[in-house]
Amino acid sequence: MSSGLWIALVAAVVALGFGAYRAMTDGRFRGRRLDEAAPGGSDGVEPESEPSAWSYVAAALPTATHGERATLLQFSSAFCAPCRATRRVLAEVAEVVPGVVHLEVDAEHHLALVRHLDVLRTPTTLVLDATGREVSRATGAPRKEDVVAALGRVIT
Repeated sequence: MSSGLWIALVAAVVALGFGAYRAMTDGRFRGRRLDEAAPGGSDGVEPESEPSAWSYVAAALPTATHGERATLLQFSSAFCAPCRATRRVLAEVAEVVPGVVHLEVDAEHHLALVRHLDVLRTPTTLVLDATGREVSRATGAPRKEDVVAALGRVIT
């Protein structure tokens, strides 16, 4: 085989692997990062409390209100096709589940908030509990069942 054919074959395998990884992880909710989940520092002393995700949202969007039980915080951009599907799914869930609010943030106009919350792409959905702390997050368009399951872990 020629070296050009080998390069094309390797590129195809890498592309298929990346596509399979994205298909498996896109829209799936994950818990908080490990450094946020661990209580206390390595020396047993409680670290200074990190501001909640909602404190950053309230600073960026002073008129926004969070839900009594949970908030579905969606980061979108204007030309994002999956963002429209995500908006529809989250709005439907927020209508059905009492005490849950869906809040959509334009990532392009709120870059400081995007940086504070480590949003790397759109759509990204954060599930915030009643106190405004991030409990779970999904990148990509989530399924309705996954959103309800993530809320179930927060509300119960």
